Amino acid sequence: MGPPGLALLRYGVHNIHRVILSQNARLLSTAKNFASKSCPTNFDEETDVLIVGSGAGALTASLRATALGLRNIVVEKEETIGGASAISGGGLWIPCNPVSKAAGIKDSEQDALKYFEQAVGDVGPASSLTKRQAYLTYGPKMIEFLQQQGFRFHFSKGYPDYYPPLEGAMGKGGGRTIESKVFNTKKLGAWESRLPPSSIPAAIYTNDAPVFSRLTSSIGAFVYATWRVLPLIARALVGQRLTSLGRGLVAQLLYLHLRQGGSHVRLGTSLSKLVQGPMGEVIGAEVRSSKGLITIRTIRGVILAAGGFAHNRQMREQFMPKPASTEWTNSPKGDTGDAIQEGMRLGAATALMDDAWWGPTIMDPVTGAPAFALIERARPHCFIVDSSGSRFMNEAQSYTDAGHDQYARNQKVKAIPAWLIMDSSHRNKYILGGLFARVKPSTEALASGRIFQAATIDELARQIGVDPEGLVKTTEKFNDMSREGVDTDFGKGNSVYDQFFGDPTAGVNPNLAPVDKSPYYAIKIWPGDLGTKGGLLTDEFQRVLDKESRVIFGLYAIGNTAASIMGRTYLGAGSTLGPAMTHGYIAASNLSETR
Repeated sequence: MGPPGLALLRYGVHNIHRVILSQNARLLSTAKNFASKSCPTNFDEETDVLIVGSGAGALTASLRATALGLRNIVVEKEETIGGASAISGGGLWIPCNPVSKAAGIKDSEQDALKYFEQAVGDVGPASSLTKRQAYLTYGPKMIEFLQQQGFRFHFSKGYPDYYPPLEGAMGKGGGRTIESKVFNTKKLGAWESRLPPSSIPAAIYTNDAPVFSRLTSSIGAFVYATWRVLPLIARALVGQRLTSLGRGLVAQLLYLHLRQGGSHVRLGTSLSKLVQGPMGEVIGAEVRSSKGLITIRTIRGVILAAGGFAHNRQMREQFMPKPASTEWTNSPKGDTGDAIQEGMRLGAATALMDDAWWGPTIMDPVTGAPAFALIERARPHCFIVDSSGSRFMNEAQSYTDAGHDQYARNQKVKAIPAWLIMDSSHRNKYILGGLFARVKPSTEALASGRIFQAATIDELARQIGVDPEGLVKTTEKFNDMSREGVDTDFGKGNSVYDQFFGDPTAGVNPNLAPVDKSPYYAIKIWPGDLGTKGGLLTDEFQRVLDKESRVIFGLYAIGNTAASIMGRTYLGAGSTLGPAMTHGYIAASNLSETR
């Protein structure tokens, strides 16, 4: 369908929506009037909108609601603000956004829609054509709105889409990922202490990470990192406390939120129960804090933005592929599915409950802390094998695809855990799950099984319980392919996405180099995740739908509480936060039209 056809379709859809919205508004108004007359003393307080959760999507919804004149309350069960957003990379995947446009990127909604169709495919109503069009239309508007509020963005130069060969993708040079500029958290005053601690020593950007993680690989990498860090040091010397990535995103949103006023954030306050009116519509919620249980009446509605169920063992066992574990997830501890369960109690439909934002993960057996292996596996001088010693994936591919491949392989051969095999060249050049380059593994790291070391591949295989003959053969073939610069088995390094995390000093292929220098190392790779994909099914306004596809009036869901518009894929850096914030903007805008 060409541009005129798309315009006509949107015009028709828009007018149908206006009629439906008008009818829905009258029904909701009647129901709420009845509810207020029948139980006027059941509520402790009243607001226009209640937002459950305090991540980037929730704070965007709050900012938008306040700008539209709606009173709103944000409740967060943890004592720190930001949820999974605050510990994320902080990228936003927003095609045709004004930040990228200002950087000279040429993009189109038609190309982005083609890419959506090619990469995501048909996964049902969670990612319908109407929802995709709404996302592509309102994503740039959300960014423009935040810019008007004073938000400062950084263009993530060079970050490509995750499937560059597909039609409509943005390849080398990137163009659709942006993030928060480095932010001085001193501006938050007393709220600064409510941010989670930073996990990185310097306020870098996502497009810096590939270079910073290979500082010792070349003089060029060291010079680039020095050039990036010196201005940060200068700012720190004058008293600024700088942060970036997801923590910077949340900090800057919180700063705008505090400056704007008109909303209240309550930490240590969890959702206990949604309250329904006589027609099944949501008219409020019970929330619990250290002060006890209070009931809040909502004039417009409730937005559930409380994350997924990554740390809910029972839900993982019920919905997720096996083996299922809460130990491998990189999501925060409060990600326990409360909001999803409450929506399900009201009869909400769900989708994609068996999937997650998978991410190969390295575990520290001493502390139990997971480390997301984003870059390590994409480097030269390494490959991943199952228990037979065989490779089964392109190690440099998208992390969600890597998780799918690991679970699929485990159905045939034990591949959980899998093993990242590398040589001394890898250890001398690259960071590995918190282990610095050129630093010999400590006695504790070796004794705990965090990392294994051996003089030969055969000896290494016997240490880790992998078939020695299989691993030796795999190593020999991998080395032969590396010398030629082409992975004829799985295509490691063929894609510009692979190459983004490679090492340009490696040779013909930035992702391939032999594993041939003793000692050799192995580390376990688990199918961790950055959160769950499944959640409540919503329409294009983010209104929650029941099992008959009818709207549950007064109830909205965004972020990981809602079934992902990205389906079973990860289109580009920021495919979680981009939709979360856009959908928060859409939900708040729709609520402003509801009476």
